[in-house]
Amino acid sequence: MKFATQTNKLSLSLRPRERRRPAGGLQGSISGKVPARRWRPQAAGSHDSAFTLAEVLAALLFLAIVIPAAVEALHLASLAGEVAVRKSAAARVADRILNESLVLTNWSTGTLNGTVTEGAQEFRWTLTSQNWPVDAMTVLSAEVKYSAQGRDFSVKLYTLANSQSQIATNSF
Repeated sequence: MKFATQTNKLSLSLRPRERRRPAGGLQGSISGKVPARRWRPQAAGSHDSAFTLAEVLAALLFLAIVIPAAVEALHLASLAGEVAVRKSAAARVADRILNESLVLTNWSTGTLNGTVTEGAQEFRWTLTSQNWPVDAMTVLSAEVKYSAQGRDFSVKLYTLANSQSQIATNSF
């Protein structure tokens, strides 16, 4: 049998040594049993496929660095997703507050605040008005505060309102 081919180098070191038996029958064994297996010495250039201690320690060091970084990345991604969802809801609340205050014309009374519950979330809002320095207009700002994973965030929207039209509508 031929064992030393290029395709089965690994099998060279793993197969037991075969003995050729003489044609005259069994030799050295009365019962006909095959003698105990002996392993061939390894061929030049081949080696056992096992990890060294240095390779195992390098892999453990790599995992010790990568796993905490991956966990932190997952935490930040989760926070970013939660903040994005709540930020869009807070922007809707701020837009609704600005539109309602423009329709009801209650923005000239000073600072207003309150709480809006949307779903399971609670949003705290503040509506402020300031004179705009360019024209006889008023700058309305609605700030909505919300929390995500124990941190506080806020969204602030601005619009301009014509204070002259409010005076004209109130006088009638």
